[in-house]
Amino acid sequence: MKKLGWIGIVLVFVFSLAACGSQEPQEIVSEALGVDASTGSTMSSMDTHSGNGDGTSFVVLHFDGDEMIKQIKADAAWQPFPLDETVQTLVYGVSDATSSIGPFLTDEDGKALVSEIANGYYRLIDRQVEEDQATGADILNRASFNFTVGLYDTDTNTLYCCELDT
Repeated sequence: MKKLGWIGIVLVFVFSLAACGSQEPQEIVSEALGVDASTGSTMSSMDTHSGNGDGTSFVVLHFDGDEMIKQIKADAAWQPFPLDETVQTLVYGVSDATSSIGPFLTDEDGKALVSEIANGYYRLIDRQVEEDQATGADILNRASFNFTVGLYDTDTNTLYCCELDT
């Protein structure tokens, strides 16, 4: 019985340490998008990743001042709007008279997570790149997704960081 008590104490300690290791939304965005998001104010944050690693994460940060836009403009990986067709499909979906595809970054009701952005910058990070394989539009032709999209709304100084893993 005494051994069981010590095991319980050790388990509580281990789980407490694991909880302390969780990251703030600003740290998650900084790592995912390669920017310093430490001064951003969290507007929204969610993560549906399950034990097998599948799910969607979504963080929205607001920034005062122009420090974030300066970082983004200095990084060639960020592209100015309008969105290319791949990012448009992933974030908002596309449709024509005969078909539609996407969006893939949605809430539980199938609604796009990111509000419409008129002016801004975006970055697509393909985390499923295989050696000697194409990226970009090729993402849409895969059986699974592992990507990160960053969108910065220059009208509202809002940064969206979205990840999808299937």
